[in-house]
Amino acid sequence: MIKFSRNSLISRRRALQIGIGSVTTLAVLSFGNLKALSYLIYTLTDLKKNKTSNLRSFKVSGKSSLRQRARSKGLIYGIFPEYLTFKDNRKFTETLQREADLIVAGVYWDQIRPTVDTFNFKTPDYFTDFATKNKMLMRGHPLVWYQGMPPWVKETLTSQNAKKILTNHIETVVKRYAGKMHSWDVVNEAIHYQGDISELRKDIWLKTLGPDYIDLAFRTTARYDPKAMLVYNETDVEYSELQQNTVLKLLEGLKSKGTPIHALGIQSHLEAHKKFNPKTFTKFLNNVADLGLKIMITELDVIDQKLPKDIGKRDRIIAGIYEDYLTAALSEKNVISVITWGLSDRHTWLNQHLPRPDKAFSRPLPLDRDLKPKLAWNAIARAFDRAPKR
Repeated sequence: MIKFSRNSLISRRRALQIGIGSVTTLAVLSFGNLKALSYLIYTLTDLKKNKTSNLRSFKVSGKSSLRQRARSKGLIYGIFPEYLTFKDNRKFTETLQREADLIVAGVYWDQIRPTVDTFNFKTPDYFTDFATKNKMLMRGHPLVWYQGMPPWVKETLTSQNAKKILTNHIETVVKRYAGKMHSWDVVNEAIHYQGDISELRKDIWLKTLGPDYIDLAFRTTARYDPKAMLVYNETDVEYSELQQNTVLKLLEGLKSKGTPIHALGIQSHLEAHKKFNPKTFTKFLNNVADLGLKIMITELDVIDQKLPKDIGKRDRIIAGIYEDYLTAALSEKNVISVITWGLSDRHTWLNQHLPRPDKAFSRPLPLDRDLKPKLAWNAIARAFDRAPKR
């Protein structure tokens, strides 16, 4: 495992607020029978020795965009764009319109609610106006989260006023965009996962309102935007059975009490050094689907911190990870979307918050720094092309 802490991933989210599997076993999966997997083994050693005869070509047919390929299978492809990159960048926005059907607007508390009595909707308004003008889908992220909180929350929040503050916040934000959002990440990362621990996070919301704050958040959101898809968004489920079981237990509890939850969001910041078990992961997806929930891949990219500096080798490994992961994920028909955490390597959070030791730029996204498609783009396209129709 790369030695970055859970807090490192937290810093990624903080950075985006402000600015806005396995390497040794990469599998070629068959949609038809996930039990009869045909593995094509790559290793870093093989790549260093330039043993390329058995490597995948990642060839794609046709010139369709990712948006078009996803649409043909009943899927949605979207991205999370940074505001400062997006605004007034014509080349970027034209590329985004060609490649994606959905964009994500950050509605972090410390961005939009500087004081207990004031809101600032400049950034989400900008994205919502752009999406409406260009007939794109929108999703809001996140309404409730333990991070991204302005100082006044810690100074003000008590067990006596927490319910009023939380519901007032959700009401104000959701009513402003009601009818315009495809989906909301209602609650984000309510589970703390670290090593052999996976449990409800002892954050400010749990301490002031107890575990029912999750149900409260969903019911409040549903009241003011009844047509939107309401999502619980979580991390670390791609590799950990412990985390998968904890998430599943939480979802089962919400469903049993009639919470208006419609989908699970899986972040999917894939870690190139970790072993990915497609059978375990698809079983988890099947169990989520059996609860009557849709599934959204919400923050997809590949962390390449420990991969070779050589661009050709690195891009091939990253593409293999994308293709293997998405092949497994999209075999479950309740998976309805794939959203990458950015579009171009020029603007990835990794360069600043999980930089490579060799100082090389990270290459985790479909397009390179000049908005040109890479093997990662090809891998996503191939996964879309091979996915069963929804």
